[in-house]
Amino acid sequence: MTTNYFDTFITVSPDSAATHGRKPAKAGSIASIQYSLLRNAPYTLTSEELLFEVHVRRNNIDASIRAQEQEAFFNRSHACLRASPLVKQYGWGLHHDASGRVALYGIETDEYRTFATSSNLRIVAGMRNRRS
Repeated sequence: MTTNYFDTFITVSPDSAATHGRKPAKAGSIASIQYSLLRNAPYTLTSEELLFEVHVRRNNIDASIRAQEQEAFFNRSHACLRASPLVKQYGWGLHHDASGRVALYGIETDEYRTFATSSNLRIVAGMRNRRS
């Protein structure tokens, strides 16, 4: 099962208190690594590529075993980016283009509002932080 989305916008979680997109402060955290990868190279990685790259960086995986680690990584199920801390806590919406490549947009931006109301995209909400 894939975690990739195509022509989709993931909005900030409905119960998030975020009013603007902000940079995660804790270096080395999942949120911080996701933010850096997406901010520095928008529309470069798919959701699955992003999740794996975060795994590689957090676990200091050597390039020599990257291929076998990738196979092992994708043999397990993983939460999609609707569960990302960027969406749940930090005020970022995630746009997936027709090729499945991802970019982030702060909730306060015109681009966010345009994507969130687009009739040409599938709009899905980020997962809630708390059960209701």
